[in-house]
Amino acid sequence: MTAPAERTRAALIPLFLIALGVVGIENALTRYFAVAKWSEYGYWIISIVLAGFALSGVVVALLRDTVQRHGVLLRAILPGAMTLAAALGYQWVTQNPFNPLQLQNPTTWPDQVRNIGMYYAALLPFFFLAGLYISLIFVLNPREIGRVYGYDLIGAGVGSAVALGLMFVVHPFLLAPVLLIPLAMSVLFQPGRLSWLGGGLAGAALVAGEAILFLGAPPAFSEFKAIYAPLNTPGAVVVAEIRQPRGHYLLLDDFTERVDADVSNNAGMMGVAGPPKTYGLYRDGNRIASLPMAGPLDAAYAPSALSAAPYVIRPGADVLLVGLSGGYRVAEALTLGAARVDGVESEPVLRDALVRGLGPSPALARDPRVRLLEGGPINAAWRAGRGSYDIVDVSADFVDAAPANVTGVTVEAMEAYLAALKPGGAVSISVSIRDFPVYALRVLATAREALRGQGVADPSAHVMVYRSAWNARILISPTPWSAADIAALQAFCAARSFDVSWHPGLDVTAARARLFNDLPSVSFESGEMTSNGPDDAIANEVAAVLAGRASPSSEAFHIRPATLDRPAFYSSLMLEHPGTLIRRLEVLPQAEIGALVNLAVLAQAIVIALLVLATPALFRRRAGGVKEPRRLWPALYFPALGLGFLFIEILLIDRAAFYLNDYSSAFAIVLTSMLIFSGLGSMIAGRCARMPKAASAIALIVVLAWIGAMLMGAEDFMMRTLDQSWAVRAGLVALAAAPVSLALGLPFPLGLIQVGDGRALPWAWGLNGAFSVVATPLANLMSRDIGFSSLLIVAAGLYALAFLVLPVAATRARTVPLFEPALPQDPFAGLPEPAPARLDPFPDTDRPPPVSQSQTSPA
Repeated sequence: MTAPAERTRAALIPLFLIALGVVGIENALTRYFAVAKWSEYGYWIISIVLAGFALSGVVVALLRDTVQRHGVLLRAILPGAMTLAAALGYQWVTQNPFNPLQLQNPTTWPDQVRNIGMYYAALLPFFFLAGLYISLIFVLNPREIGRVYGYDLIGAGVGSAVALGLMFVVHPFLLAPVLLIPLAMSVLFQPGRLSWLGGGLAGAALVAGEAILFLGAPPAFSEFKAIYAPLNTPGAVVVAEIRQPRGHYLLLDDFTERVDADVSNNAGMMGVAGPPKTYGLYRDGNRIASLPMAGPLDAAYAPSALSAAPYVIRPGADVLLVGLSGGYRVAEALTLGAARVDGVESEPVLRDALVRGLGPSPALARDPRVRLLEGGPINAAWRAGRGSYDIVDVSADFVDAAPANVTGVTVEAMEAYLAALKPGGAVSISVSIRDFPVYALRVLATAREALRGQGVADPSAHVMVYRSAWNARILISPTPWSAADIAALQAFCAARSFDVSWHPGLDVTAARARLFNDLPSVSFESGEMTSNGPDDAIANEVAAVLAGRASPSSEAFHIRPATLDRPAFYSSLMLEHPGTLIRRLEVLPQAEIGALVNLAVLAQAIVIALLVLATPALFRRRAGGVKEPRRLWPALYFPALGLGFLFIEILLIDRAAFYLNDYSSAFAIVLTSMLIFSGLGSMIAGRCARMPKAASAIALIVVLAWIGAMLMGAEDFMMRTLDQSWAVRAGLVALAAAPVSLALGLPFPLGLIQVGDGRALPWAWGLNGAFSVVATPLANLMSRDIGFSSLLIVAAGLYALAFLVLPVAATRARTVPLFEPALPQDPFAGLPEPAPARLDPFPDTDRPPPVSQSQTSPA
């Protein structure tokens, strides 16, 4: 290796550290939103990151010669400026009085919109400066595009891994102060005559930034979080804490904590005690389960619980419990006479609490009748085989206990449950109807598809529905319900003041006269009741849904089956009717808000992308009178790469979340693997500069072959290997990500090499960032409404388009004299500018995806 090449590689270490710090702080900001606010609003962080990067690309494109001329000075002062901007921005964010509940109020929402603007004002400077630094390194090293891009991506991948690792030991609110350190440290490896200046400025900025964060007002839970009231109740004590990337867990001892069970108002008349006092387990400020206090689990309340009916209809049952609710569901089943209980607890901390206990809460007592199974519910049902259970019981809190749990109420899951039942067995699924009864209708539509998949011609004969005022239970059987079953359910409900919303042959009109709990039909569009007297909104539509016909709710909501390809449970809103949604904003469930936030971010992203796309209209002549060439292909090529890469990454994270039964580890493995392998691919690109079209063709073939394999065989492969250990499955995820990531690392630097050394280089980077802003919300909305497979199909088309528009002949870079000819040891002196990639992992480790949520694109 030549001495200049060695110096160039050494000089790229600061870029590596900057990329590490930027991605780490992005993770810290999204974790802050998940813990202190609601995770859905973490999308704004992604938008701000990429808007800052896109803006910096535009500025460098317009002021390229000035940036190049002052490159050494900028490289020295930017790390310190970034460090201070990050500290000030984070402190400002944590003190912002934004309240999501007031955003849904027609009177108070203008103030909250201003608070959203303050988030942008606080964070945009940091991410703009970060983008400026990365763009500067490309500008100064046009002949090392692949290598620079590789350091950028690998630094981002390591930054994501470091941030996730820190979440095991550092409080979420303290992540940002720790991750300021790599930003400031980057100047220690900075070559050149002004490194002393950069070191002094960065050191002073680090000290000032840490002082601001540690001496200023500390971050805190917002008052609308579920934990806020019990945590601030007199006598409340946090008895255990767990810090993990998947969430910040607090176990709370407070007199208000009780078993979260829907019990009958008649419990006292039945001589049944109420729910006992418990600990409350919270993840990121949201309550996920009750955990028992010392001593035997007290489940005396079980006979009065809504969930008890299947055990009355099928006494002495062999049971598969999906979601154990801290062990209380096991105690309930045994109290109700279950002969054998197999339990699935997908939330890892809850599972560990059952096995080893958590703080003062004891582990689940050993019982020969009880077995705790590995993996998720579909895996458990598949491994059990046909004819294993009388009851498959899905707990009321299962879906909300972990992001990956939404797969447990899909068509594929219900088919697995039905196949595992004995003749006459039943699947029991709880659905909350506190917000919208439509969620019960969606589960019914899913059950219909599962029954039809099992060869049932008339699903209405295989379903019964009963409810309290707050929750509905849907009973599904592979065999038709008998008259004795119907009578048993009616007697159970009558004794407890529950209502039967459907059984085969139900006269809905006559049943209204015997209602205990009124559930009126309400028009979502107008907010007005459409019924007179006692009513049951679920009963009014069950027959239509089970028959596959249109119903009143289907005109206002999406009532469609949930599948592994489209698993989002809270996705009933019709986003194509924004006017209605805005008028009824105050009644929307919090879980549905994420889609609206995505829609708002998408609209903003499109505006940013169009502005960046129009930037070449401002290009004039470069210094020395060289005319800027006008080319159309970059306007198609770089947006296609930015969109396509993210679509593939979001798909991979979703599939891995199902396969590993954990969104957080799936996110970490996929993101880190894709960034590192894409970085390696970009380093290869420099060797292919003389034959870009051929190299691009090879990359396209690999990408298309991989997409084809995923579409045709991924789901079947996952199902057949669900019984492998977690470590084996995690290795298979990384292995699956490697080949496509390596190929995805090639097209972007190949395109930059073709662009040449003019203002189009930073513009290309700005295009990539701008359309990456578009990609994240667009991918989330597509996966919600069309399905994750659509992301792969569109990604294939985008990469094919990029290949078609890439010029055949390699562009010869114009030789630019070093602007520091007296200091040849400085490898960054005065070279033209390629464009850095977006450093944007989606760090909302709180919920799936719907993620969930945004990634880093090397394209």
